[in-house]
Amino acid sequence: MTSEIARLADRRAFLQRSAALGGLGLLGGCATTGSAALAGPGFRAPPPLAPIKARADRIMGITVCLRPFRAAGPRLEGETVGDKLVVHNYGHGGSGWSLSWGSGLLAVKMALAGGEKDIAVIGGGALGLTAATIAQRAGARVTIYAKDRLPEARSARATGIWSPDSRIALAGSVGVGFPAYWEEMARKSFRIHQQYLGLADRPVEWIDRYALLDTPNRARAPEPMEFAHYESRIRDLTPPSEALEAGQHPFPVPYVRKASLPMFNIAAYGHVLTNDFLLNGGRFEMAEFRTPADLGVLKQKVVINCTGYGARALWKDESIVPVRGQIAWLIPQEEVTYSLYYRGIGTTPRRDGMAVQNSGPDESYGYNDDNEAPDRAEAEAAVATIAPLFQPRA
Repeated sequence: MTSEIARLADRRAFLQRSAALGGLGLLGGCATTGSAALAGPGFRAPPPLAPIKARADRIMGITVCLRPFRAAGPRLEGETVGDKLVVHNYGHGGSGWSLSWGSGLLAVKMALAGGEKDIAVIGGGALGLTAATIAQRAGARVTIYAKDRLPEARSARATGIWSPDSRIALAGSVGVGFPAYWEEMARKSFRIHQQYLGLADRPVEWIDRYALLDTPNRARAPEPMEFAHYESRIRDLTPPSEALEAGQHPFPVPYVRKASLPMFNIAAYGHVLTNDFLLNGGRFEMAEFRTPADLGVLKQKVVINCTGYGARALWKDESIVPVRGQIAWLIPQEEVTYSLYYRGIGTTPRRDGMAVQNSGPDESYGYNDDNEAPDRAEAEAAVATIAPLFQPRA
């Protein structure tokens, strides 16, 4: 009983801090006015931030995903296997969902260049579903062959944050044209993702993300691996982040920046993509391919290979390196509509659960770790790291 009273007190204290700021019009990037009265007739203060219930007893599941990282960037090229053209579309690191549409457009263009209209897609995750949809829109008949469909596919274990250059490549390993190639994929993906805004179940929505720091935000420190970063090429797609003063947020840290960016509710998004694919005449076939020669049983002459990390085994592609990522799923909180990042821990307020992920001190965290076993201690530590943000200030 005592602990429950303490929890209620913590929640009430956070709400009181947040509501007080909201009443002054100081949350949500609102104005610098110190009083609602100064904002003019009809002024309405933004709603307060609801606290995240960061407790280990609310963990309802733990998932692990292996990001398919390639130092040279995604593999997007054709290869002849027997009598078939195989167009590879895999190796997107932590950017699979974000780049899926732009990557799919490039893959489908190669696949349809010879005039074939009966297309096979291998893989039922983010890249497979989007490539299949694009091929359908271009007039092709499409069958997806996959061992796992969403939500069992690895793609379902992603956080769902717009992150088009997350572990996309190593800066010194890409060709001179890759940055522009990446930008084309990112811009086309962004445009198509926005077409899913406003739909039932909110497959895509925009959220505010708060980056919380205990010390001033300095220049990025040297990292063990020099991952490629191209966000400067698409800065016009999202609003710039802004620094918030101490009175403009309810968090007990001295330095806060706020940004707005897209988020994918992957359960709903995958459901929409799957239904659209089926309604447009698409077919799913459960299948597992162990060698490229196994593709010989397919009737289609053109295959788009979207097997993600599975391509490492199927194509004996040792250039794919696993980057382990684990998410602790807390019971959903519909009232929480913002994301945050603090001490290497990120949260994402998905409709199917509050994702809490330990991203580590730098992007090399989890590199070359193929362990997909959930780690309860890691999950609880991640939740415990953000818990003090929602407790009363001393």
